[in-house]
Amino acid sequence: MKINPYIQVQQVYNTKKAGCAKKAEAAGRKDDVVISDFGKEIQTAKQAVANAPDIRAEITEPLRAAVKNGTYEVSGGTFAEKLLAAAGKI
Repeated sequence: MKINPYIQVQQVYNTKKAGCAKKAEAAGRKDDVVISDFGKEIQTAKQAVANAPDIRAEITEPLRAAVKNGTYEVSGGTFAEKLLAAAGKI
């Protein structure tokens, strides 16, 4: 008589049959979300940044007017020094 070992292994692992899942008692429960004070501060800061203008007109308008009038001058040496300083070469 030949015994099939795979059937025996399968019987060991299939001892429980899949049944119906029990329904959760959701009648008296609800989820709550609580935001910390730090989270509220972050939301306020994000809102302030979103409402701020992208361009600071008090700085750009005088430069824009000087360029338009032709009175804006840039020193080549000063520009090169600032460019090298920003690149970390000086």
